[in-house]
Amino acid sequence: MAEEHGVPGDVAGELAGLLRPCVFLVRYEHLPERGRADLGRAGWTGGLPSLPEGVDWPDGAGPFVLGVDCAALPRDGLDIELPPDGQLLFFTTFKYEPDNAVVLHVPAGVPTVERPLPEGLDDQEAVAYEPRPLYALPGLTIDHDWYGSPAAKAFEGARAEDDEVLDCFVEAVVNSVHGGPAPHSVAQIGGFSDQWQVAPDQDGLVLLAQISGNGVDHRLFTLNLTVGIREDIAAGRWENLLHVQQC
Repeated sequence: MAEEHGVPGDVAGELAGLLRPCVFLVRYEHLPERGRADLGRAGWTGGLPSLPEGVDWPDGAGPFVLGVDCAALPRDGLDIELPPDGQLLFFTTFKYEPDNAVVLHVPAGVPTVERPLPEGLDDQEAVAYEPRPLYALPGLTIDHDWYGSPAAKAFEGARAEDDEVLDCFVEAVVNSVHGGPAPHSVAQIGGFSDQWQVAPDQDGLVLLAQISGNGVDHRLFTLNLTVGIREDIAAGRWENLLHVQQC
């Protein structure tokens, strides 16, 4: 692929070291036609959460927006350590700053009960979004600052017209997993964020999940990102996560 795009081997090798895998959570209609009939549900948006007995809706948390079936995620599609089974549940707001965001893990096999919306939510937050299934697709992402790598800078500095060569090469590499452009996703687990503003996953923080507001409700145009250090994510210390909204 590098030769096809006119990219030297050392540059391609350096950029390859800046790649990280991720998992896209996608609506069925946005899946590639090939193989999609064999995919099972890996997550869902909306509806009401089912929580273990004695576990109430998290105190002060916003609406329930995303559930992830951990066992349905392709393990070779992630380089962060998640629970092997059970469900990750994401509560957050798209209409305010997500200060009340919460992530919970419900272990597999634990009896659960569907929880109603809690009392005390304001009119903007008292909503159960339409439940819709999501399907997992492996993906590739690249470091936000890949263009600053030494080999890439040297290559681009040699000839001004090579500026777009690397852009096209990186796009081709990232899309090679799907044989074309990545499908529109509602959420992304792991990898580098596809942020709209300053990337929150830097300085030791990695992305757990990013959720597109209009993937949950077409009237919402925000992006919510949840990041943390690898050790907290692996240990399930969800209370230590940082939640950021961009629009």
